[in-house]
Amino acid sequence: MTFSILARDPNNGRFGVAVATCHLAVGSTVPHIRSGVGAVATQAHTNPYLGICGLERLEHHADAQDVLNSLLLDDPQRDWRQFHLIDLDGRTACWTGVECGGWAGHRHHPNLSVAGNCLAGEVVLEAMEQTFLTSDPNWKLGRRLMTALQAGEQAGGDQRASSCTSAALQVSGEAAFPLLDLRVDFRPGAVEELMELYERSQDLWAQQWRDELLELPVLNRLVA
Repeated sequence: MTFSILARDPNNGRFGVAVATCHLAVGSTVPHIRSGVGAVATQAHTNPYLGICGLERLEHHADAQDVLNSLLLDDPQRDWRQFHLIDLDGRTACWTGVECGGWAGHRHHPNLSVAGNCLAGEVVLEAMEQTFLTSDPNWKLGRRLMTALQAGEQAGGDQRASSCTSAALQVSGEAAFPLLDLRVDFRPGAVEELMELYERSQDLWAQQWRDELLELPVLNRLVA
């Protein structure tokens, strides 16, 4: 019921996740990113702990495949899960459990991974993959991800409906919080509405606001 794309921009080390579904509030559970660490998307019978713990393990162990293997060992319902991740060096790893519904699968390269379940077919992932790989590498990561997400929906997307009802985009920056965290929780045509939000986020005033946030002093994570 969900398709997603993870990527790392080798020019600046930023990570991004874009995801769409015919469910509710996909941005609250599927995408997980951390600056200087990596990104995870956890879907199908979603287990958010795969994203939360995945980032913690990426921060301590770095290698995406090793982290994926460790998470599988810890999840007794792994056959109902689908998740993929990317590490600091752009290495990717993916898992699609045998019990994931409908057509389900994944494809991945260095710096890029796509995955989905309950899809119209593998053509959805192929469209996302090729659109991202052939997009202008000088575009911002968010635009490349959104263009790929649109291509996935145009290729058939979630097999249950002609358009998704929830979509989200996260992109890391240099701070501990995301540079972008945009989402449509429930509305027909969610992917197109998310693209409109992305375009608005590129307005000068919005970029200046984000720049101001980067000037905030970093607080200690622990009580002094």
